[in-house]
Amino acid sequence: MVKHDAALRLRATPRVLSIAGTDPTGGAGIQADLKSIAANGGYGMAVVTALVAQNTRGVRAVHVPPVAFLREQLDAVSDDVEIDSVKIGMLADLAVIDEVRSWLQGTCPPLVVLDPVMVATSGDRLLEESAEEAMRRLVPLVDLVTPNLAELAVLLREEIAPDWASALGQGKRLSQSAGVTVLVKGGHLAGDECPDALIDTHGALADTVVEFVSKRVVTRNTHGTGCSLSSAMATVQAQTGDWAASLSQVKAWLDDALAHSDLLEVGGGNGPIHHFHRFFD
Repeated sequence: MVKHDAALRLRATPRVLSIAGTDPTGGAGIQADLKSIAANGGYGMAVVTALVAQNTRGVRAVHVPPVAFLREQLDAVSDDVEIDSVKIGMLADLAVIDEVRSWLQGTCPPLVVLDPVMVATSGDRLLEESAEEAMRRLVPLVDLVTPNLAELAVLLREEIAPDWASALGQGKRLSQSAGVTVLVKGGHLAGDECPDALIDTHGALADTVVEFVSKRVVTRNTHGTGCSLSSAMATVQAQTGDWAASLSQVKAWLDDALAHSDLLEVGGGNGPIHHFHRFFD
């Protein structure tokens, strides 16, 4: 098990690498990651794991480049740039997961945030069973994992949590088994409030569970929210070194990005959040 926080050196402008798939409409994937990183004060870099033909209505096709080229991209960045933080998003198949795992073990970046893209909002599984197992093996190598409720259940081989208390219990079990800090997200639950919680059973937080509750922002423009949240956390944590302080800051930014999303008028489906809303007010 690799732990990164001990080597973390805080920077006002952290150099953050996103390892993820693409979104040609700009709302999710590495395009959203780069916007989130910049909006939160970081310098963004990107390595492409998959070329995704998608828009605000859904995914049409996925092309996965050879893993040898993925490794060339990873090595090109890490051979030249000192990386302060890494955000990992879409890893399309078993070979891609294994290659990223190998690079992490060899490079040992000081901070790693994993958004385990495994289950679509529709409920469709995005990874084959063998790749899901590889994703479970990747979790202990990172510092923070940010699954949605369906992905949290898959990582634990359990049913989806029906309520917030059950979700917190699953977060505790994942933190205990993988030795990782877990960000449990309640956005898919019903209700006017949108709870989130940081969970760590190994003493990385002031308390085992640190909860954050905010009013739900009523909008259909939620495309890329998970990508944006995880890349923002990778950025702000490299500035603060405090997970709770980072999430408090990121949630305030994300809530405002959702509240201003209708101004963008992008696409006919679930549109993107407004990453740079603070620069347009």
